[in-house]
Amino acid sequence: MNRIALLASVLLLAVSPGSRANYDPPDPAAPSELAQASKFIENKNWTGAVATLIPFTRANPGNADGYNLLGYSYRHLKRYDESLAAYNRALTLDPKHRGAHEYIGEAYIQLGQLDKARVHLDALDRICTFSCQEYRDLKKAYEAARLTRGN
Repeated sequence: MNRIALLASVLLLAVSPGSRANYDPPDPAAPSELAQASKFIENKNWTGAVATLIPFTRANPGNADGYNLLGYSYRHLKRYDESLAAYNRALTLDPKHRGAHEYIGEAYIQLGQLDKARVHLDALDRICTFSCQEYRDLKKAYEAARLTRGN
């Protein structure tokens, strides 16, 4: 087979409907449930968010975003043990999950455990090559807590 025919065959395979190049795998995030939970969170309906996210995370145990939002919702309900467990699950699934690092750091600040918050601030510093919003937000909360405590 000459080069032109070979190139034409490769290009034809790349753009054919059954080819891998056009294959979009199904989104495992079940966006409707996460979108519903996000709406509850936007409206500060923490209980509604938890009620949506518990079955979501059970059905999608590998979804770090779901666990992160669950932790966020529990934290706003002041259910810190459950919040920390959800954040830790998100970080087990995705050790570089910026949102989970920020939010677990904020939970530790609320609990007065600045040393543990610092661990997540340092993690964000490593993850975010050139600073990111999560790092800046946690740093601001961390510094404010340090000033309040006189450290």
